[in-house]
Amino acid sequence: MVRQGHLFVAAPIRHGRRAELEGLLATMTLAPGQADPDNALVTFGRLGQVHFARFVVLDDPSLPDRIALAESLPVHEPVRLAFIADFDGDEAQFVEALTVLAGPGLRRIFSFCIDFDDGTDLAEWMRRHRVPVAANYVNWRGRGVRQIAEEAELHRILRAARLANGSADSETLRTILAEAGRTVRLTPLEGKTLMASLGDVAHFTLLPALGLLLLPLILVGLVPFVLVLRRRERSDPVLAPVPDRERNRMLSAHEDHDIANQYGAIGSLKPGLFRRWLTVVILWVIDWGARHIYRKGRLARVNTIHFASWTFLDDRRRVYFASNYDGSREAYNDDFINKVAFGLNLSFSNGLGYPRTDWLIVGGARREQDFKRYLFHHQIPTQVWYNAFPGLSNYDMARNARIRAGFGRRLRGKALRRWIAEI
Repeated sequence: MVRQGHLFVAAPIRHGRRAELEGLLATMTLAPGQADPDNALVTFGRLGQVHFARFVVLDDPSLPDRIALAESLPVHEPVRLAFIADFDGDEAQFVEALTVLAGPGLRRIFSFCIDFDDGTDLAEWMRRHRVPVAANYVNWRGRGVRQIAEEAELHRILRAARLANGSADSETLRTILAEAGRTVRLTPLEGKTLMASLGDVAHFTLLPALGLLLLPLILVGLVPFVLVLRRRERSDPVLAPVPDRERNRMLSAHEDHDIANQYGAIGSLKPGLFRRWLTVVILWVIDWGARHIYRKGRLARVNTIHFASWTFLDDRRRVYFASNYDGSREAYNDDFINKVAFGLNLSFSNGLGYPRTDWLIVGGARREQDFKRYLFHHQIPTQVWYNAFPGLSNYDMARNARIRAGFGRRLRGKALRRWIAEI
């Protein structure tokens, strides 16, 4: 089975060079933030294992909040350039392929970072500046780039044949579709290797095993934990400023160029070890759940997200959240508020200024206006965003997989008619 990887490389930008860097990144786009797959610097379209990728300047608009809300946190943090990719296969092989394909372009881009010069080993520099992801969500684990492309082509061919023969009965149409589909080369789907299966089993048992091992400590610490949590929830300040119209126009210019969109937000954690380690534990559990529970098309009740990640920065003082999703920003936010507000509260309520929660999961995102203003306050633009499959939603990919599963099988009666209706 194809395994998906996540790469996050980030380094501080040289002083006074940001405007020049953003000008260079703009040459890689066809529209604001939308990557040209054949741009001269990084030809994403030739990277056959990439689902999504982005270059983003990690400039935190919420840092001034620390002056009013968290005096113990430093006022300044480095402005970084980040390269982020969701891809198929082994990370080391991906980095090697990336440096071979786009070495000169990457060297130009990363030359704006403080410790990159003409003699720098590109692959080694990327490995050195790799930031580990705290939690990573993949919509459908094992569904690789090649599979998506082949199944989309199969759907296109079969749909054209079906529309051209719409008056034919089901049995006749099955023969026609079977003949048309033979023109598409479908790579056999790989199953899990024994080692991968054993690794997943070992990782799956880690959480319950730790829970049992630490159960006495958890029971002893539960009351103090609740008391500290409730005291902080009642006293932590909320900051949800009214959105700035000009900034909203700038962010909106990067969105809705296709059925899928990118989202990125950055912000500080509330000060103190309590909130920091609570966030570490919560994101670890989210990552565990994404790997073992929410692995077949849905994150809880939400099925519009392709990939999402949470990444710590600056000794875990800040978190950057990135997602690739279907639909508009407003619909994306509403989907989460209406379906999994508790999950939003778990993953974001330790952020500085977050709308007030009760017992960690109640309130928060349910305070809709404050929550949306909070998100907007932390959202940042993505300078270059690449989507390997424009025009394809998660729904389309799942439908195409079902069509592929039924292709070549001897379906009859209702099963055949249902399969044809999908095309």
